[in-house]
Amino acid sequence: MVAPALPEVLEETTDTAIECRNEALANLRELGPPDLVHLKKQTNKSSTRQTGSYHHVTGIDASSSASLAAYINTLTQSSSDRVSKIVSGTYCCYNAFSRLDMRVEVKIPGGVESYCIDDRGDKRVDADSLWLETFLCAVLRAYAYADDGGGDIIKKIPAVRRFDPIINTEVEHKFLDAAERLFYKGWQLGSDPEIQVPNLVSNHLTTGLLNYINTTGRYASGENLFEKLRTRDPEVSSLLARVLINGDEEVKAVRLLREAIIELPVDYSLLDCQATFLQNKGNLEWALPLAIRAVKAAPSEFGTWSKLAEIYVGLENWDQALLTLNSCPMFTYQDKDAPRMPEPVNVLLPTHPDTRFDEIDHDMAGSDTELVHPSLLKLNAASYKGTFLKAYSLLTDITAKIGWDQLLRIRSQVFVMEEEYRSEKSQPGTGRTTARTTERNPSLTALHAPSPDMRHETGSDDTGEEQDDSASLPTPHAKEEETNGSVDGSTLAGESSIEKPEHTVASEEVKSGNEDPDPNHTNYTHFQNKRLCERWLDNLFMVLYEDLRVYTIWRTDMARAKATIDPATNTPNPTNTMYSRSADEWEILGELAERLHHFPEAIEAYQNCLRMRFSPKAMMAVVRMFEEEKKTESVLQGMIRLIAWQYRWYSEFSPALLRIIRKLIETEGAVKVRSIVQATSLPQSVLDLTHRYVELCAAFRSSGSDG
Repeated sequence: MVAPALPEVLEETTDTAIECRNEALANLRELGPPDLVHLKKQTNKSSTRQTGSYHHVTGIDASSSASLAAYINTLTQSSSDRVSKIVSGTYCCYNAFSRLDMRVEVKIPGGVESYCIDDRGDKRVDADSLWLETFLCAVLRAYAYADDGGGDIIKKIPAVRRFDPIINTEVEHKFLDAAERLFYKGWQLGSDPEIQVPNLVSNHLTTGLLNYINTTGRYASGENLFEKLRTRDPEVSSLLARVLINGDEEVKAVRLLREAIIELPVDYSLLDCQATFLQNKGNLEWALPLAIRAVKAAPSEFGTWSKLAEIYVGLENWDQALLTLNSCPMFTYQDKDAPRMPEPVNVLLPTHPDTRFDEIDHDMAGSDTELVHPSLLKLNAASYKGTFLKAYSLLTDITAKIGWDQLLRIRSQVFVMEEEYRSEKSQPGTGRTTARTTERNPSLTALHAPSPDMRHETGSDDTGEEQDDSASLPTPHAKEEETNGSVDGSTLAGESSIEKPEHTVASEEVKSGNEDPDPNHTNYTHFQNKRLCERWLDNLFMVLYEDLRVYTIWRTDMARAKATIDPATNTPNPTNTMYSRSADEWEILGELAERLHHFPEAIEAYQNCLRMRFSPKAMMAVVRMFEEEKKTESVLQGMIRLIAWQYRWYSEFSPALLRIIRKLIETEGAVKVRSIVQATSLPQSVLDLTHRYVELCAAFRSSGSDG
């Protein structure tokens, strides 16, 4: 199988990349950055002058120093550089369990030295137990840093070669054995940003295991692993149940959940798993009490609150959904450990001849922001991650179901608005203080559901600065006249106007101790059933308003352009070219519509982008649509291009793409999938890249791979 080309980042001074990695070791928090491979070269004409270059890599077997040295040797044998030769190489692989950077230095033509560096920069001796930990961390990093098919992760860290860490069942056995032996250390690796405190079943090790099992479909292997671990600790039952459910063994999973919850009645992972199962089955009334119990069991975890909010949305209990969303504990997003390297002299990004494909061969950094209207670049929601991304998705889901105006009405019914607070505060008190109102603060009014004591402290992180909307922004099309977002009758129903939301009263203002108590205002009777809106949620409403405003302007302009009369036929022209956008603008508009749950409009924008240039993000969205519509041939046409683009940027492995291929093989059979791919009129070298994914499914004996 053809390997991706070798990118190179050239150093100004030799060994600066190694020095930067040494300095960064003390600041690493979780799995660590991708592996660093540093090479020293000397020209054929000079035996003294050396130059340094490096690249990053994931997916290399790190079970011993010999396997890492073998990777460097392959670079010396496959080098196409006729001017200089590699004289030495250093492979750096981070062991997140012991917080050590494992190093292997290879001298060419001979000599290998292995050691490790601690977070103080001191050199230490390696050991077999350290290599077991390093191997497991390397596999988990390969999945954590793998691209999701949309290209964002590839674009984030350039010059990274991504290989498949588990290419057959033998490597799988080694991986699962290491995971079993180190399972109870998994919490040391950290967890996803939505998890506040890593624990036995919520950490990067369990996330990686579930990702691998769901990607390859090796549910039997996962079941065997978690069955063995469950005999030692019943908490693992939640992981086993998830594997059984995904592997279509639901009866077995339900029995397991029943037994486990009887044994561990307040285990929030088990309760969340059961609630999710019932939610997916459409039995929301049964899922609701389980979600409430999960919140009581883990009130400081975002996941339990967001699950409860999802169920309220499904039940169309909008006020409870907003109140629950307001109660979610928000965490500052912590990104993965990314390498921080010095400014390079040059970056070489070659293309392998077998992966060249004109349709996708464009500069990855070729997007020109000068061709994008400023109003599209100022959409703050595009940068949300972690808990804020999930909360915003819930808010947009509610908006898509009930509309913006209804959402604002419900918001004003459940939260204290700034204007009404100031109005009531400026008037003399009219009510007499009652025992009920003195015992209960409006900011802590309980959910109407049977859980009056679910309280927590939420983060006060602002998600962005409030924008000045006193003057309407120009339309996204620079040549169109300004508009305030109102639309005419040609647009979709329910989008006739976008009302700017009022601010809710800030909790800091109500709780401020700068003013003396006013005896005339000992009781605000109007607010006794309302809560104070968290500032981060208030900001989300403002960001959502801006998204809706720009979206409405776009759809208005599109409707007007399509309604333009074609003078040749005297009929409306649906493909009017007067409404023109750049490819980058279409991609941003596609993301905008997708965020707002307007999926047909998102696909329309993505397809307009693809007509102008290839975009992995747009293509991945279109492929998912074709997958839902069960259009096998269209899915494979998109997959061929996505896989070729991944190889072009040095990635032979994407779990998201492998999962799609595996599911196609399960439903259609490997023979049909191969036939459709082979019948495509594209270069054979490009088609072979997709065949490699089919061969990988056969190696794991996936369902349908034998026919």
